[in-house]
Amino acid sequence: MHATLPLLLDTDFPVIHRAALTTLQVNLGYLCNQSCLHCHVNAGPGRKEQMQRETVNEILRFLRHRHLQTLDVTGGAPERNAHFRYLVEQARALGVHVIDRCNLTILSEPGQEDLTGFLAEHQVEVVASLPCYLAENVDAQRGDGVYVRSMNGLKALNAHGYGQPGSGLVLNLVYNPTGPFLPPPQHQLAADYRRELGRQGIVFNELLTLTNMPIARFGSTLISKNQFDDYMGLLRQAHLEANLAHVMCRTLVSVDWQGYVYDCDFNQMLGLPLPLPGVSRPHLRDLLDSDLEGSDITVAGHCYGCTAGQGSSCGGALGRGDEPMAVQDADRQRSGHSA
Repeated sequence: MHATLPLLLDTDFPVIHRAALTTLQVNLGYLCNQSCLHCHVNAGPGRKEQMQRETVNEILRFLRHRHLQTLDVTGGAPERNAHFRYLVEQARALGVHVIDRCNLTILSEPGQEDLTGFLAEHQVEVVASLPCYLAENVDAQRGDGVYVRSMNGLKALNAHGYGQPGSGLVLNLVYNPTGPFLPPPQHQLAADYRRELGRQGIVFNELLTLTNMPIARFGSTLISKNQFDDYMGLLRQAHLEANLAHVMCRTLVSVDWQGYVYDCDFNQMLGLPLPLPGVSRPHLRDLLDSDLEGSDITVAGHCYGCTAGQGSSCGGALGRGDEPMAVQDADRQRSGHSA
């Protein structure tokens, strides 16, 4: 695995500052039932890092004390954590909106047969990874058989009301490119997804397009293929100043499996702590009474991935952005994503 951080630290990315904190994004651990090429967490079946009950209780204490609106739960496969359901139940009891970042295949893992019903019962928003609507592209990126299991997972969610009009159960899908390209326009690709998945009777609320970050597995692959500099050039060339006001790190704090805090999930994976005066590696407990609004956000070269083109965040595109470049059109033709 090639280290990408040394290539990212020397940056001219603009200085940005925090707004009011609204969302706690919690990584419950790096254990996952999949090992995906694009994964910025390097998650997989062999990972041992898992959040313990004591730290989960600190998460709940923070939510209660700070009156936050949203708990965004991620991993790995967060559902594999032994305390996932406890966290969801307790957060919902506080009136917190809970998002589960789900890889879909977890829904059919042994011991998770009732997971779909649990999510529906607690009105958890499901943000489900589906990098393409074509089987060959999904399996190439995520492993053989993942596409079929993903379709089965979506159908199970639909059967419990997810994505259905008037149900109140939100099912959003996530697309990321198959290579070193920017995503197509989110609104256009969403229409393609609705058409193709609709042929299987599958419905969903929104499609969120994410840019691949030049870190971890994806970044290492770029280095191995001598594509890292070209990809960074693409991100910088497509940077839009207007996206800076809407990047997720302005209103979100990322928490790792041990309770340490970062400006975003990407900084977490790069080991770039949230800056807090007098504390070299802040823990969530250090933020209980800290007013972060107006404070600096730690930036590096990878931050261009969030401001390129239509922008990218955990909530999808930040805006319409510029029309995609020719290289993106070529990518869509290869992957079957027509604009």
